[in-house]
Amino acid sequence: MPLPSGGAWPPPALAQIQPKLSEWSAWYSGDPDALVGVYGGQQTDDTTGFFASERGGWRAAVGKKLERWFWGTRSTGSQPRTKLHVPLASDIAATSANLLYGEMVTITAEDKTTQERLETLVEDSGLHSTLLESAELASGLSGVFLRVCWDKKLRPDGPWLAAVHADAAVPEFRWGILTAVTFWRVLEDDGQKVIRHLERHEIGSIQHGLYEGDCDDLGHMIPLTEHPGTAHLAEAVNAQGAVETRIPYLTASYIPNIRPNRIWRNNPAAAYLGRADIQGVEPMLDGLDEVYSSWRRDIRLAKARLIVPKSYLTDMGRGQGATFDLEQELYEPINSMSEEGGMDIHPQQFLIRHEEHRATAADWLEQAVRGAGYSVQTFGGEGDVAATATEVIARQERSYTTRSKKIGYNKRGVGDALVALLAIDAQMFGSGVMPDRPALEWPDGVATDPKALAETLNLLAQAEAVSTWIKVKLLHPDWDDSEVQEEVDRIEEASQAVEDPFALPKEMTGQDAEPPQGQDEPPEE
Repeated sequence: MPLPSGGAWPPPALAQIQPKLSEWSAWYSGDPDALVGVYGGQQTDDTTGFFASERGGWRAAVGKKLERWFWGTRSTGSQPRTKLHVPLASDIAATSANLLYGEMVTITAEDKTTQERLETLVEDSGLHSTLLESAELASGLSGVFLRVCWDKKLRPDGPWLAAVHADAAVPEFRWGILTAVTFWRVLEDDGQKVIRHLERHEIGSIQHGLYEGDCDDLGHMIPLTEHPGTAHLAEAVNAQGAVETRIPYLTASYIPNIRPNRIWRNNPAAAYLGRADIQGVEPMLDGLDEVYSSWRRDIRLAKARLIVPKSYLTDMGRGQGATFDLEQELYEPINSMSEEGGMDIHPQQFLIRHEEHRATAADWLEQAVRGAGYSVQTFGGEGDVAATATEVIARQERSYTTRSKKIGYNKRGVGDALVALLAIDAQMFGSGVMPDRPALEWPDGVATDPKALAETLNLLAQAEAVSTWIKVKLLHPDWDDSEVQEEVDRIEEASQAVEDPFALPKEMTGQDAEPPQGQDEPPEE
């Protein structure tokens, strides 16, 4: 299928999808201006046109509903914005990435030559950092794409993988399998003219197109040489504007954050997309910001103030206002003094409701984190503090259950990308490797409690239900069989060398004494 010739952009099929992606993007970015743009309808610098509600963007279809949100209320008059944002959504995304790729996954291929080449590509391309980035983007924006990139002028040693944001792609699925995807980016936007670059990945080819339009319309196609951001592609494409990959694989893969997507399950264009971790907890995030903003307001109002009569103020002149000297020690008797002869000055200082705000904020945060699929202790929360390390692990079971689900989606998506990477490496760089699907192994994300493990091994040993070899293997699951056997041999040698400290000396027991000559057995009585 060729690139589009024009029309609305993004395509009408994404009319329900893109606004929600924009909302998640605002929370993930942690930018208060973006949140005001989504919920308050104020002008932002969004280049896709969906935040630009004042010029007919997606908010026109929502009406006044978003104004019920805390971030949907606008400041009145000249009052500055006093709303405080807690970046919990971005914290959830970063934590999700750390749980998945805090340690690098083990990637192995059956063929030795392929394994050696794969290790070189992984190290040279910084795959670990790319996977960390992709996992964070997937958590914040419902999913992420991995595409194979190569440029012999920039990196003559081989191809690499790059992450593409979910709100910059138009995917096409068949039975849940990604069959094609069009990535797009805005190269120029002056408010009237918008220049976009479209990159369509299909099996066997990658098509490139440069378009000049406006914020809502793709416009017409122009030569790639018309913009410096795409000029280098003009040398790589053929007459049809495509790069022939000559491999039977799609050079892009999709990794859903987690499925199913509850709000798009009946939308054919989005049924196979993932869902963001914060899907369904946006009101809690909004409420958490309101709690902290109220707390901040209490702090601001609790500043000590003095209420004094107008006659106490020193006139600074016409148009200059008046001041009250806090250091003045003597005052002349004036009419505004009280009847008792005291000075009519009233101190004012409100209380800070810190305990109420703290408890409310902690509850909102815990509910938001649980709604996202994690345990509050994963985020360093103080709630439900466990007494032992075993209980700590049990409290974080929700987080590691979510991690296990995401590993399944990542194993397939990263595997597809690595197969395409090896195929491009063999085709474009002549590496001669076999593009077989490598095996991916994630490290155990749950730290083993040494005390609990020791108690388990001791009980098994007392029951004579486990060998020394198995005990060593349980204690060191990352060791291979030869290392385990070496440790078993050392343990047996050490046990044989240790004497019983309570045994009597041999000279006292007579064990070493030789029997009398000619007498093998004790004499009979």
